Amino acid sequence: MWKKKEKKREEKEEDLLKELCGDDAKLYDFLGRTLYLDPMAAISKKDLELLIEEAEKSIKDGNYEEAIRKYRVVVEKAIFEATQNPEERGRYIKVIQDLASKIMHATEKAKEKAEKEGLTDHAASLEKNIEHYKFVSKRIDDVVNVAAHFYNEKLAMLGDVDRREARREKIRAMETEATRESRGEAERREARREVRKEMGSEARREAEKEEKRVEERGEEQREARREKIRAMEGEEIQEALGDKERQQARRKKRREARRKELE
Repeated sequence: MWKKKEKKREEKEEDLLKELCGDDAKLYDFLGRTLYLDPMAAISKKDLELLIEEAEKSIKDGNYEEAIRKYRVVVEKAIFEATQNPEERGRYIKVIQDLASKIMHATEKAKEKAEKEGLTDHAASLEKNIEHYKFVSKRIDDVVNVAAHFYNEKLAMLGDVDRREARREKIRAMETEATRESRGEAERREARREVRKEMGSEARREAEKEEKRVEERGEEQREARREKIRAMEGEEIQEALGDKERQQARRKKRREARRKELE
């Protein structure tokens, strides 16, 4: 079941990216390899400067393959930060273009080494990586524009998911408490029954009358809990419908913004 849900979720993300990229296969190919379904969890928490320093150290050490991997992490983070800080878009674009240049340089070095070692397939793969980042440098505006739409929608959807899960957790907690309380009531009822067995006739009759009142109050409390849970479940349904409406509104706004960007 989990695998089916995960597959369906990934298909939705692919649909979103396809919607944003349109017929631009190269843009779709690059962003499909670069963007994350959950950017807050996947993207490095380290500062850009520190990540760049780590990649540059690998260059100094002559470990170009490692440098390529590290620079790729920096590019992914820089793209995300560019989408979340539109007022600094220009600065981030320069950073990304500089990183793309550094990746191409490191890749050229790695390619030369691969060719010397006779690793022709790997050298060909590295050549594709160079073309990959030439494209990024040339189409940086489109890269950031599409990434911004994608990540803003993803973060909004993740927020919806978090809110739904918080509501469901609250309902589960209430149901657990109701079950625990019912068990406690059953235990107390049995204890009172045992006490009544030791009573005289008159006292037992009075105790049974009190037991009936206790049961009635208990049922009223149980019904109040059930009603509260039903109300929360109703709110959950309404919130889910609201999430869907908000998602549709974002989609309409996103399509309009993307259309203007392409004009």
